[in-house]
Amino acid sequence: MEPAAAAVEPAAATVQQTATSPLHAPDRLPGIDFGVGYFPTHDATGPAEVALLAEEYGQESLFFAEHTHIPASRESPYPGGGELPRKYYHCHDLFVALTAAATATRRLRIGSGICLVTERDPIITAKEVASIDRLSGGRFEFGVGAGWNREEMRNHGTNPRTRMRLMRERVEAIKAIWTEEEASYEGEFVRFERIWSWPKPVQRPHPPVLVGGNGPTVLERVLAFGDVWFPNWTRGGTLERADELRERAGELPEGERRAIGLQTIGVPDDPQAIEQLASAGFSRAVRWLPSGGRAVVEAALERWAQAIAEFTGEA
Repeated sequence: MEPAAAAVEPAAATVQQTATSPLHAPDRLPGIDFGVGYFPTHDATGPAEVALLAEEYGQESLFFAEHTHIPASRESPYPGGGELPRKYYHCHDLFVALTAAATATRRLRIGSGICLVTERDPIITAKEVASIDRLSGGRFEFGVGAGWNREEMRNHGTNPRTRMRLMRERVEAIKAIWTEEEASYEGEFVRFERIWSWPKPVQRPHPPVLVGGNGPTVLERVLAFGDVWFPNWTRGGTLERADELRERAGELPEGERRAIGLQTIGVPDDPQAIEQLASAGFSRAVRWLPSGGRAVVEAALERWAQAIAEFTGEA
């Protein structure tokens, strides 16, 4: 008898929350959660206040974007087309912002959307994630990506041509530090021998690893080291590639088969889009919020809550 195929299904969440009023989005429905993403810039609503608003509006999760800097040469074209929005080079440090969000809230899951691990030391990043996971009581979601801005990663000493291999090694090394009392790693780019590093994350075996990206080889990375595929909905092809991921997950060797979740960021204020995702088995839909004053952020949350209410039939 052939072994059962691996499922592509939601990753289990350790924290749930309750909606604060009928006008606000319900925090959880069978099979799908709702969250928001945000560029935490220094001149907009701060990360702690955005987190409190997200929790007030019944959101299940909040993800912060990351760019350490943007080279002024602007050689790499912006994937969204046109001029690069200024929020990309005005963000607070990712883990400082996430700490502010974690300590301000009680139920909200918080995450990186995404962390550019190709620009970060893996030993330090492992400690940062584990620390926030403990301070938040096990509410961290580790979204990772290789990045698109080639000159940005070069400034961090990363060769764009080998960034995917580097990314895999750094994520694998981070997992080793989280899960082993005395961790070692030997790779092409990452090497360390017998290190002690605490704290360990609250979540076991570790916080979920959400692999971002829509590129041609992203599914290889999801299958290699991810718990969840976390693409950008606006880039297109998400539903079709989700079917491909299911098929390929079922073809993994028996010892590597596991549940792989489907989540996406960049979902529009459209109940039909939410319905498509729910029907396709996605466990989380995340809407980007604009970086701005409180009134701007709240208005966007209201629109997102309304779209969710129309999807659930509560509008």
